Amino acid sequence: MILVTGATGNIGSALLRELRAYGVGPLRGLTREPARAAFPEGVEAVAGDLAHAASLKPALEGARSLLLVSRRGADAEIIEAAKAAGVEHVVLVSSITGQTHPHLGPAVENLAVERLLKDSGMTWTILRPTQFASNALLWAEAIRGHEAVRLPYPDIGLPAIHPADIASVARAALTEPGHRGRTYALTGPERITPREQVGVIAAVLGRDIPLTEISRAEAHEQLAVFLGDEAAAAVLDLTGGDVNDDLLLVRDTAPRTSGVPARTFRQWAEENAAAFR
Repeated sequence: MILVTGATGNIGSALLRELRAYGVGPLRGLTREPARAAFPEGVEAVAGDLAHAASLKPALEGARSLLLVSRRGADAEIIEAAKAAGVEHVVLVSSITGQTHPHLGPAVENLAVERLLKDSGMTWTILRPTQFASNALLWAEAIRGHEAVRLPYPDIGLPAIHPADIASVARAALTEPGHRGRTYALTGPERITPREQVGVIAAVLGRDIPLTEISRAEAHEQLAVFLGDEAAAAVLDLTGGDVNDDLLLVRDTAPRTSGVPARTFRQWAEENAAAFR
């Protein structure tokens, strides 16, 4: 039995579809609202909230493998609960910041979760993706409203990964030999600037999308409202204020790990065009 947490999210939903396509089972998808989950046929929807590890006990019963998307705050309890339930192997979705920006607060927390998993006695595979292509959904409201996308650092190119590529590597790690005890940096196939991303979305929609460059201070003020000051500063460092060669030189391991060709940002934009219309 494989339990997929975050089963309605970008990674979990893609992983469940791919596991079913490969004929893998039995499968469970964790969600706070099982009645509303539109999982593939054959996937058992189970209730649970990652913010409350105790709620996962029924979902973990009988599970031998687990996909865990790190939330940092409750992960220690989740890892402990998984071990107590008899889970043998955990695939953890962490962050590439543990490699490229280990001094930043969120990276310190992610590295602590990685260490907890490694010390748990369960076997493990750690995935460290870069920024998701789906982060562009933050611009959807402005684009739908025919307003300018307001961004700092619009011309700094960084890797962006399609969440389905992370899911493909997770599928391989959960079902194939040779991935236990491994850590994979997942960057996507190309460097792309925010300006180029907006241009790709514009091309997909068939209309112009204005972009306005804003200062770091203005961006920080906006982000801090829902992220807090420390996390907002970290995001701005990662997306332009402290871009370093470690990130730019990382070679994407997703295609050779999963056997699936890496998906481009344009592919993601075409698949999600409805969100911007």
